[in-house]
Amino acid sequence: MQVVVLDDTALNLSLMSLLVNRLGGIDARPFSAPHEALGWCQSNEPDLIIVDYMMPGMDGLEFLRRIRADRDPDSLPMLMVTASHERHVRYEALDCGANDFLTKPIDSQEFSARVRNMLKLREAHLATRQRTETLALEVRKATAAIIDRERETITRLARAAEFRDPETGAHIQRMTHYSALIARHLGYPADFTESLQMAAPMHDVGKLGIPDTILLKPGKLTPEEFAVMKRHPQIGYDILKDSSSSVLRLGATIALTHHEKFDGTGYPHGLAGRAIPIEGRIVAVADVFDALTSARPYKPAWPLSRAIALLRDGRGTHFDPDCVDALLQGWDEALDIRARFRDEDDFAAPMTRAAIA
Repeated sequence: MQVVVLDDTALNLSLMSLLVNRLGGIDARPFSAPHEALGWCQSNEPDLIIVDYMMPGMDGLEFLRRIRADRDPDSLPMLMVTASHERHVRYEALDCGANDFLTKPIDSQEFSARVRNMLKLREAHLATRQRTETLALEVRKATAAIIDRERETITRLARAAEFRDPETGAHIQRMTHYSALIARHLGYPADFTESLQMAAPMHDVGKLGIPDTILLKPGKLTPEEFAVMKRHPQIGYDILKDSSSSVLRLGATIALTHHEKFDGTGYPHGLAGRAIPIEGRIVAVADVFDALTSARPYKPAWPLSRAIALLRDGRGTHFDPDCVDALLQGWDEALDIRARFRDEDDFAAPMTRAAIA
């Protein structure tokens, strides 16, 4: 352990440093100039500071104030050395953060006892800090394990829906990354963006409740069949809504609202504008954009220029204008996502940012 000893009187400095070193396992760091001691303390971590009150340039009280401005008051014990008659100084020193006092002339037995007591306090603080750091590490590990289990649950739910739908796994990857891209460019914080990316794959989990004759029908749905298809947002919501996981509950909201339209003509509840949760508005843009630009058994992939034109035409009617703009602002990132998670039969040339301007 390292003990800073600060006193402008050479004899006192030598005596206190000698007494500290005699305690064993402790190194005295003597300083006669307050500014030098302060600089060392700011670059290192002392375990105890012993400081004289009367010093030129910067007295012990000012030194205490400057140290306490940068340190947790409970983490670093400090001893103030004063004359026996300077009681008012002791009161002010307590206000400045002193933990104990030594009286001049210094008694070696009292000095050693007080230093040992202060260092025991320091050891207790360091042990508590170590326990806190260990517990924090365990909490981080446990939290990571929970997040991994949530990811696995989400992946399996999304995969179950994929098995009953002609959409590909690459579509899910692209759509979730587009959703995160939009959220970032809208200015949402990282924790929301990460949760959104985890939850977005569950947007169509409600299709598990749609009959194959409708879900896999290659031609256009009849009005009656489309009415059944429009139930999948509510089914998805009912599957996820009561989860104890905040990510799964976010997925429930996405499942319920990603087919709502900004002008109120969507389904299942005809929500409009900001009444549609932002996660639903974001996923609506990401999902439609990727669905349009991906090949399906019932349709070829649209050219990127045509899909962008549809998004722009749908600003304020089908889509939240801010979400459309956010996707286009991150166009270079969108092209990277499209290239990273490319369908096996998709070899379309990318559109540069200049082409969408």
